[in-house]
Amino acid sequence: MARREKSEMVKLSILMILFSSMVMTMVDSSRSVNKVGDVNDDDSEILRRHLLANGLGVTPPMGWNSWNHFSCNIDETMIKETADALVTTGLSKLGYSYVNIDDCWAELARDNKGNLVPKKSTFPSGIKALADYVHNKGLKLGIYSDAGYLTCSKTMPGSLGHEEHDAKTFAEWGIDYLKYDNCNNDGSKPTVRYPVMTRALMNSGRPIFHSLCEWGDMHPALWGSPVGNSWRTTNDIKDNWVSMISIADMNEVYAEHARPGGWNDPDMLEVGNGGMTKDEYIVHFSIWAISKAPLLLGCDIRNMTKETMEIVANKEVISINQDPHGVQAKKVRMEGDIEIWAGPLSGYRVVLLLLNRGPSRTLISALWDDIEIPANSIVEARDLWQHKTLKQKFVGNLTATVDSHACKLYVLKPVT
Repeated sequence: MARREKSEMVKLSILMILFSSMVMTMVDSSRSVNKVGDVNDDDSEILRRHLLANGLGVTPPMGWNSWNHFSCNIDETMIKETADALVTTGLSKLGYSYVNIDDCWAELARDNKGNLVPKKSTFPSGIKALADYVHNKGLKLGIYSDAGYLTCSKTMPGSLGHEEHDAKTFAEWGIDYLKYDNCNNDGSKPTVRYPVMTRALMNSGRPIFHSLCEWGDMHPALWGSPVGNSWRTTNDIKDNWVSMISIADMNEVYAEHARPGGWNDPDMLEVGNGGMTKDEYIVHFSIWAISKAPLLLGCDIRNMTKETMEIVANKEVISINQDPHGVQAKKVRMEGDIEIWAGPLSGYRVVLLLLNRGPSRTLISALWDDIEIPANSIVEARDLWQHKTLKQKFVGNLTATVDSHACKLYVLKPVT
């Protein structure tokens, strides 16, 4: 998270970015829409060599994070209640398994042995006891630290210079996920500081999902795969349409760098926090799902409305996010306020998003040529928000009317 003025963008060489994209495009050639499921063994080995070897993040992580809704107003009781709610609502059975504590959980000073100390006023039982509680629910516990001297809230220490010690502490407590922020550091590059924590986690004796949160400043999609299981590609999201859709744009640029074990992270979900319309939240959840983004709920799930539950518990949309093929969808056509996003899925299927960013209702047509389906193919379309397979079969294109700030989401499958 970035609770500070946006830092001056680091000016990487344009040639470096183009070269990296070109190389990844060549490696990804077998992952294109018209070759779904046909990944060359040599290419697979190349990809494995460049992933963080902790065996985690085979699909994007799903769960909940405290920051978007609660900020620093957290305590062990509400964390336990949130874990309870993930189970009682049935969300845990859909894959929402991480309960992630964000900033503000520790005292400002370490103890005399250099240990992080859970805040006595809000986490009196300690983090290990909380991890035990969460694990007994069949869930996983995540925690937060920072590659600086203080975290972004400046209310607790960061882990800079204490990486080995803190990683062992997290492992002893039973932590499953670390969100690692970038505030209040020593001025050195994230490419120097973040791998130190990576090595510490790998030496901790416990597999811990490593979520890099350096806000996309140094294009972590280009270097993050051997360092973390996910990497933030953007600054913090806000609960409004402009913020959400602009972050989706920024994240999409790095689509070719996402794959099982390492995911682009456009920040946590705002669905249910009240700042957008139902249609806008459906767009939000749809884009995050097809972008293979971490699906980390950011609302108060103890008090979710039926409308919010219908969005975040859509099994068909979640299945797109968790598809084993692990390819992030991309924009394939843009015309003014109209966008068409598409990406390959397992089983020779294609996910298709028709997005209307404009102020009025409009027709949107997706051409087979744009989404790399053979021109004369007869295609069956499943509407994931209407939960129905359309009676009509489609040849050459699919056209639908889409409301303002809304979308249509389909899974397409050639039938001949």
